[in-house]
Amino acid sequence: MNISVVVPVYKGAETLETLVQRLGEALPKAAKTYEVILVNDGSPDNSWEVISRLAKKHRWVVGVRLMRNYGQHNATLCGVRMARYEVTVTMDQDLQHPPEAISALLAKLDEGFDVVYGAPRVLPQGWMRNLMTAAIKRLLAKVMGVPSVRNISAFRLFRTHLREAFTNFQSPSLTLDVLLSWGTTRFTSVTVDIAPAERSNYNFVTLAKAALLILTGYSTAPLRLATWVGFGMTFFGLAIFMYVLATYFTAGSLPGFPFLTSIIALFSGAQLFTLGIFGEYLARMFDRSMDRPPYMIQEAIGNDQ
Repeated sequence: MNISVVVPVYKGAETLETLVQRLGEALPKAAKTYEVILVNDGSPDNSWEVISRLAKKHRWVVGVRLMRNYGQHNATLCGVRMARYEVTVTMDQDLQHPPEAISALLAKLDEGFDVVYGAPRVLPQGWMRNLMTAAIKRLLAKVMGVPSVRNISAFRLFRTHLREAFTNFQSPSLTLDVLLSWGTTRFTSVTVDIAPAERSNYNFVTLAKAALLILTGYSTAPLRLATWVGFGMTFFGLAIFMYVLATYFTAGSLPGFPFLTSIIALFSGAQLFTLGIFGEYLARMFDRSMDRPPYMIQEAIGNDQ
């Protein structure tokens, strides 16, 4: 089996040396031929200097430098499209994902699956971050059409030919796992020991943006929600109207200003919520209509690149 390992790099100068060393020890045990593609995603530190040095030192290391920072999934997509071998592995730079576990993922792939995730035995972050991550993973699995797969992770192994399902994909906003689901539904996971990260590039805002991208970029569920909110507000308005009529004919008076103000605020909020959903979809359409590429390569070194 031949393997291509793709690692998106952002502020990874301190860990790349150790990561490549461990990959150099683990990959010969799992593959006949292998390569490691390090994609520098506009990192502000000296990550590119480290990548260049590693590519010159090891003939199986390829360095790719993007024009600017495009995002983790975009940088990963770049490496996936450059992969030369029949199995592709993606992993983070921060040593959370153990290279020694690649053999376990590869063994699971041989059972007939197309995508295998390395699921953490123990969630490595705080309880709030773990809760948000779990919610996003469940949402992502639902959008992918594989609700049974809940252990989605950046540590994944898949058959490289799956990239043919998204060969013509040209949007700057992407989620690699959804793109992989366009080519297969044979997903599974293997439990591995994930090391806790010293720092994370993801916070509450970035996780919320990821959830919004998943919902409005690959699903029509929010539009259906807007429809049901409209129906609900319509029936609620009819109920209020009946209440007002009943109050007028029985008590001879109508509800006062506070009642009217609260009803207006409620309906206005529902309208703004629905318009916000429409706006998100229009923004996605506008983004894709501009035909912006998901990444641009500045230079590449190693393996005759």
